[in-house]
Amino acid sequence: MRPELEHLQHLEYHLLGHSSPTEAAQWQARLQLDPALAAEAEQQQHLYQGLFLAGRQQLRQELNEIHVQLYRPRRTWLRNAVARLHQALRVPRLPARR
Repeated sequence: MRPELEHLQHLEYHLLGHSSPTEAAQWQARLQLDPALAAEAEQQQHLYQGLFLAGRQQLRQELNEIHVQLYRPRRTWLRNAVARLHQALRVPRLPARR
């Protein structure tokens, strides 16, 4: 694997909380000693938060669309039924007799 991908995998491993307590303590020490790593970890954390919020917003929008489909007024079937009833009740007009 490329070194950049290994570095990103290592970063995600710690940020997502997969490390043991001793690894977490070592990670915190590395973050304090390496400001570039700390900045990169903070940037990655902001990225995770943004993705999380975008996912929540998309889910909220999808749930709202489902709600609208389930609970919107359903008057189209009533209009169609009334129109068919009107058609069925119409009596053809006979020509007027003289």
